Amino acid sequence: MSFSQDVKAEILRRKVSRPCCCTAAAYAIACFGKYFDDRGIVLQTETEGVAAFAQKMYARCGITGQILRKERAAGSVVYEFSVKDSEEIRKMLELFGHTGRETALRIKPGCFKCQQCVSHFVAAAFLCCGTATDPEKGYNIEFLSTRYQLSQQLEAILAEHEFHPHRALRKGANTVYIKAGDHIEDLLTFMGAGNAAMRIMEQRMYNEMRNKTNRLSNCETANLGKSVQAAVQVQMAIRALEAAGALETLPEPLLTTAKMRMQYPDLPLARLAEKFNPPVSKAGLSHRFKRIQQAAQRLSASSETKGKDQHA
Repeated sequence: MSFSQDVKAEILRRKVSRPCCCTAAAYAIACFGKYFDDRGIVLQTETEGVAAFAQKMYARCGITGQILRKERAAGSVVYEFSVKDSEEIRKMLELFGHTGRETALRIKPGCFKCQQCVSHFVAAAFLCCGTATDPEKGYNIEFLSTRYQLSQQLEAILAEHEFHPHRALRKGANTVYIKAGDHIEDLLTFMGAGNAAMRIMEQRMYNEMRNKTNRLSNCETANLGKSVQAAVQVQMAIRALEAAGALETLPEPLLTTAKMRMQYPDLPLARLAEKFNPPVSKAGLSHRFKRIQQAAQRLSASSETKGKDQHA
């Protein structure tokens, strides 16, 4: 699979638990599908899982949609999800607060009820119209739309969350794109594609450390991969704790260590240990990193347990 397909597959595995988040995801499918008006909606995709996801989100909103499998002349297959029944269209327009006769489609902020709604909206938008470049070839993520106003508003939403997007018109399509590797990592994490974010991070760190290795002849290249992986795992643990609001609850030595690692993400363990005042030993710093990762693992285990309890 391509990197874009990997990202979409990971998003599709993400649970959408709250009804308001299901509405937000369904709304994105309407906005970034082929069309959305008083005739209903149509989403065309080459990924069967995306069509099934769309049908599931609408069903959880109480709206029935259909999936058709269509074969193209070139031998490829496209899956079309649609809502065309007049009663289902009426329920959908009422749910989203639209008339279906708008001359310029605009995103309704009222469709976002909780902090996670925007995350699920952006993730569903990516399923409909997003692409991501393989990190080995470059850093780029794009959202394509034929609707100018929607692209403008999507750019504003991404900017509000500090993903630093840009917008351009390419071959008649409005393109919202992000090219900075660190911002792409954050966006992928925001959309629920943490593994894809780690691939970007690993590639960035590998490239940076490889470049430094070329300049420093005494660098041990054999340990490069292990060093990158260890540093990435620690940073992902720190980000997970920070996202859950648990970072500040760490003991002071661990909190200081976490902040130092994020301030100097590329420094090897020994050089990072020298940055502390007073300096710490390499072994001591390694032990602190293990305790931070353990804290993130406990947090993840606790979240999974709560999720299972709620589902039960």
